[in-house]
Amino acid sequence: MKFTGTIYRPPAEGNTVSLQGTTGCAHNKSSYRCYFEVTLDLIGGKWKPIILYYLGFHGTLRYTELRRCLPKITERMLTKQLRELEMDKIINRKVYPEIPPKVEYSLTEKGKSLIPLLNQLKDWGKEYFNDNIELFDHKILELEE
Repeated sequence: MKFTGTIYRPPAEGNTVSLQGTTGCAHNKSSYRCYFEVTLDLIGGKWKPIILYYLGFHGTLRYTELRRCLPKITERMLTKQLRELEMDKIINRKVYPEIPPKVEYSLTEKGKSLIPLLNQLKDWGKEYFNDNIELFDHKILELEE
């Protein structure tokens, strides 16, 4: 589904992009100064990139498996982040009619297109860490490849 609203660029405000007519999305911002802001609004924050990384690495995961991958996230925050990613069509949520309910999460095609970017961010972080290890010596790190 393509954007159906109007893109409004008022000359007096420079490059501000106002997205009017967007509904059903998890993002609340009504204007952006660049498309990078749009991207960060969709996948930014502390948890969304990590959720996307694990879904890309493992494929399909159940809610409890995601919780195990992210032991420091609260249940409320994980649920909120998953709902936003689903509303923005970056992940799929499949509910099986069982008791107890079985729910699985996976990346959509658009979500899968983020994997090379997330891998580049991970590689950058690894290089930065190795080049600046003295900045991290006071922390206990459990890094995985």
